[in-house]
Amino acid sequence: MSNLNNSTSNLNQILLLGDEVVRAFLSVTPCVIFLFVNGVMIFTLRKKTVFQETSRYILFGHMLWVDTLNLFMSVVLFMCATSRVSIMKNVCLFLLVAATTLFHVSTLNLALMSLERYVAICFPLRHANITTYGRTHMAIGVVWAISLIKSLSEITVFYVTDLTNTPMNVFCSRTTLLRLQVFKNLNIAFTCIFFVSVGFVVIFTYSSIAIVAKSASSDKVSAKKANKTVLLHLMQLCFGAASILVGVIQDVIYVHADFVTSVRVMYFCFVVFQIFPRCLSPLIYGLRDQAFSYLFKYYFTFGLKKKNSCHAETH
Repeated sequence: MSNLNNSTSNLNQILLLGDEVVRAFLSVTPCVIFLFVNGVMIFTLRKKTVFQETSRYILFGHMLWVDTLNLFMSVVLFMCATSRVSIMKNVCLFLLVAATTLFHVSTLNLALMSLERYVAICFPLRHANITTYGRTHMAIGVVWAISLIKSLSEITVFYVTDLTNTPMNVFCSRTTLLRLQVFKNLNIAFTCIFFVSVGFVVIFTYSSIAIVAKSASSDKVSAKKANKTVLLHLMQLCFGAASILVGVIQDVIYVHADFVTSVRVMYFCFVVFQIFPRCLSPLIYGLRDQAFSYLFKYYFTFGLKKKNSCHAETH
């Protein structure tokens, strides 16, 4: 009987290990693919002067860098959780703070991109003067400064209440490390402020551009295209708001479920709310721009697309 129990236990461990390997493969593989895609996009932005000097492409490049880093940090945190790696509290705090800062920078960057399209359509004659190279980078700096306020306040509170740097016996997450009520209050307050503010900006710019698109004297094609772009930003914001529910779900699962169930729920949330929004949004945004899309496809195919098109033209 003991041999049978041991065999059953070994079989369960093998099945559990196989399940973890499959989950890791299915989560990491698309991340690696889209990290490559984002890398090609960033490389493409460096190949033309207009991409480096125009506010629209500067903000797009900033979104690519932030989403790429955010995706990388999410993969690191997910792999640490699923592989049960024991890390120090300070390391966990750094990873969480970095991921939170990148998340809020990405959210606020949507407001900047929407405002840039609003100025381009509603004030076309003043667009070049308002969205200069210097002002665009200044706005990006303000976004980073605002996003760091929450992270710095969390770090301050953490070291005031806990000076120990011991290894964690559970996976690294906000639920397991930042358990005090003050962290939850800070998270709720800053998240509400960020999402309400960005939501107001995106909806305002969408409505304003829609009004311009209906006027007979305006460039309706450009206005409608800009409105679709802002609508994409609104969808990104909705995905970001939905990802907030991940923390709530983790709180409930962590208390009422076992480790295996917790990991499976984390995997589902990770794929749905972290991977696909961070991967697909930049790709869709980039492919909608004809000038950028053509050059991106050329570098993505290592120059084969241009050669094939030239070959087709000769026939």
